[in-house]
Amino acid sequence: MTIKETQDELISDFSFMENWMDKYEYIIQLGKDLPLIDEKYKTPDNLIKGCQSQVWLHTEMIDGKLVFTADSDAVITKGLISLMVSVLSNHTPKEITEADLYFIEAIGLTSHLSPTRSNGLLSMLKQMKMYAFAYQATSQSQKNGTEL
Repeated sequence: MTIKETQDELISDFSFMENWMDKYEYIIQLGKDLPLIDEKYKTPDNLIKGCQSQVWLHTEMIDGKLVFTADSDAVITKGLISLMVSVLSNHTPKEITEADLYFIEAIGLTSHLSPTRSNGLLSMLKQMKMYAFAYQATSQSQKNGTEL
């Protein structure tokens, strides 16, 4: 699925829930369903700065697409990173850097998260896009025969 299709599916999933307690339960369940990150990636280098909770994000390029794995020590935060991984993982760096992530507003996260969780979500998004920019720049320099 494209990034847009995944976002639209998430918006549809959240639209069936009438109250925010149900939506929080769903976010927590998404976190529980997030595939486990390999323990070797739970390093200080993989911690996302700006999150109140500990959030580890590992990225690798597989067949021209970025694959993200993540974990958190807080259940809601783990659900939030799960949302981001489901939307952005398995896409090219270019697709990720150019993505308009409208689902965050559409499902109401911006108005229902505490300020610290909102900042954490923005830090997650920023880090994922930074990885995509870095992979894109590295790929471009390799095509041009130059080094970064």
